[in-house]
Amino acid sequence: MTLRFGAFIPPFHSLDEDPTTAFWRDLDLIDWLDVLGMDEAWVGEHHSGGWSTVSSPELFLAAAAERTRRIKLGTGVVSLPYHHPLTTANRIVQLDHQSRGRAMFGMGAGVSPADAHMMGIAAGDQRRMMAESLDALVRLLHGDEPVTAKTDWFELRDARPHLKPCTKPCFDMAVAGAGSERGMRLAGRYGLDSLTFAGRPGMEEPPLARLWAAAEDEAAKHGKTVDRSKWRVAICVHVAETREEALSQVRDGMTRWFREYVRDTVGAQAKLPEGREAEVAVETRTAIIGSVDDAIAAIQRMLDESGGFGTLLVNTQDWATREQTKRSYELLARYVAPYFTGALESRRASQRWVAEQRDDFAAQAREAARQSSAGR
Repeated sequence: MTLRFGAFIPPFHSLDEDPTTAFWRDLDLIDWLDVLGMDEAWVGEHHSGGWSTVSSPELFLAAAAERTRRIKLGTGVVSLPYHHPLTTANRIVQLDHQSRGRAMFGMGAGVSPADAHMMGIAAGDQRRMMAESLDALVRLLHGDEPVTAKTDWFELRDARPHLKPCTKPCFDMAVAGAGSERGMRLAGRYGLDSLTFAGRPGMEEPPLARLWAAAEDEAAKHGKTVDRSKWRVAICVHVAETREEALSQVRDGMTRWFREYVRDTVGAQAKLPEGREAEVAVETRTAIIGSVDDAIAAIQRMLDESGGFGTLLVNTQDWATREQTKRSYELLARYVAPYFTGALESRRASQRWVAEQRDDFAAQAREAARQSSAGR
């Protein structure tokens, strides 16, 4: 199974940064990923907390589609309880057409209690509402018949999207999850893709192999199958020429992000020793920070321990400078990804063959030179 590479961009930015500039920088980053040949970019939805500026991933990705040529663009995620299923389906279908078949539909329950509070949604209802919306969306996007359904928060009457997706038969639909089996089981129930956050610094996560087993178990119960090649796994990654450089580049930004956003804004129960956040994240395998060789070893370990997945997504944080972040992606594309995509095999095979035959070829060249001299 060939590993693909992409980016998960929440995006998070310091409260000191101008939001208009932040939008431009995020669009420019996706443009750079397209230039590098990355496969996918996912962008999230947030409505509070100040750190994440994108409230409509579809609107943002429509702009990204105009700047790029080949990279696929996904909502990471649309929080289903915040939207009516029919309008959600129509927005993603429109994005699929505007991007000429490059849209991907990532879905979640919504992770921010503050977002839900402002919309009058009880936190305890979000997962139920997501499951109800997902059931309707699968019928709207994968079925041919009008959908009629009624819950305590939405109603569909003879509903159908007025356009079919540009992607045939439908774009990828991925259920996102962080640290629990719920999302994996929901994906398995409908035979959909999964997007898993494998590493959240300061948090303990269940083994990837256990999460995939949950998806397979639920799929079997409902007569569905799930495909490892469509499983996306996200983890924070920063690559530099050496491990020391990589740690130095992210240390201050990670400390600030962890203190000001994770701890002081959302109050997450994550624990990292102040001043050693980056080092401990590496030690606990909740982030990949280091050299090209470090990154290759860490990704290979994830593949071995999980049993394999299809796409590694770099959970992109504003820890390093803009130039360092772009350089990290360049190192990933030039030296890390080819190790897993097989892009180096034919060149290495050609080099080995020439090296093995070099004495014979050198003798042929000398003989050709001798004959040429004799002929003169």
